[in-house]
Amino acid sequence: MKTAKRLSDLKVMSVDLLQEELLKLKKEQFNLRFQRATGQLENTSRVTEVRKDIARIKTLQRSKTASVSA
Repeated sequence: MKTAKRLSDLKVMSVDLLQEELLKLKKEQFNLRFQRATGQLENTSRVTEVRKDIARIKTLQRSKTASVSA
């Protein structure tokens, strides 16, 4: 996810789109961890950004499923 994509962009996504975005971010997180372990990671701040984006998406998924259930 680019830094230009804000929380408002995520809020309008459906649960399925959020799941796809989450999968993409988890793959990126894996690749970043692999790069860090091999010493090839140049942008170390991207690891933190991806972690926070994953947390944002999980929070939105949780709130959307809770609002549907209630």
